Amino acid sequence: MSTQGVVFGFGAHSGIEDGPELLALAARADRDGLDVFSLSDHPYLGGRLDAYAAVGFVLGRTENIAGFANVTNLPTRPAPLLARTVTALSALSGGRVVLGLGAGGRWDRISDLGVPPLSPGEAVDAFEEAIVLVRLLSGGGPPVTHRGRHYRVNRIEPAPVAAPPVWTGSVGPRSLAATGRVADGWIPGHAADWLSTRYRSSRPVIDEAAAAVGRDPREVRTVFNVPGRITDHPLRATRDGDGRWLGGSPDQWVEELTGAVLEHGASGFLLFSPDGGTPDRGSLARWGAEIVPAVREALAAAVPATR
Repeated sequence: MSTQGVVFGFGAHSGIEDGPELLALAARADRDGLDVFSLSDHPYLGGRLDAYAAVGFVLGRTENIAGFANVTNLPTRPAPLLARTVTALSALSGGRVVLGLGAGGRWDRISDLGVPPLSPGEAVDAFEEAIVLVRLLSGGGPPVTHRGRHYRVNRIEPAPVAAPPVWTGSVGPRSLAATGRVADGWIPGHAADWLSTRYRSSRPVIDEAAAAVGRDPREVRTVFNVPGRITDHPLRATRDGDGRWLGGSPDQWVEELTGAVLEHGASGFLLFSPDGGTPDRGSLARWGAEIVPAVREALAAAVPATR
């Protein structure tokens, strides 16, 4: 497993009233050298910040950190327009964008927005087609005409900007296989981590699908949403009775995350609060100033031994 390109960041679920706090967290993460922040995308919730408006605003207030929707609610953001959004953000930010994408989870609420419902199979087909179409409408080239099952465009000029990396929130076998065929990264659902049954049973589906189309499975990175406490003193148990990561002291975090990369193929980590929400300022400060630099140092020291 290569230790190059392991990314570290944080995730947020931000309400309208949380805007100032989100900006403060992003500014701190940017100063501390974190790689990426993510925002949830639930456009049927009126109290939430719109993910793409917020990502764009935060990118305009920062210098180095990248941002993305974790994950984009695709049914409410049609692929041709999504292509325009992410390429514009990439152009304005100097490439600091990831396209997080999902097939659509809460169809009961998605339908409340007037979006025609899709069956699970149709939603996955639309999801894979959307990734292909976003790339067709990026990177320049001749006008695109596309006649797919879910999207149709006629002589649309691609943006002269490369498509950003695509990380998916795939869960089921069909969407996992689509991730293997066409995506660049995977964020395991339900905060599944590197020791979970969900990860161990799901990652092989991605790898097999990637290999079947001639891709190196290692091209599809795994980036984990990681909720947990950062404590002053070591915890006696860093996992609960179900094996879920609880957190611990900075040294315990460093040991766990370093092992996740070297032994389980992890490619990145996004910090969330213990309940899966936005981390507080103190935790994010310790994450960026203590834990992440120590993990990077441990990984750099381990490189000669892993060759």
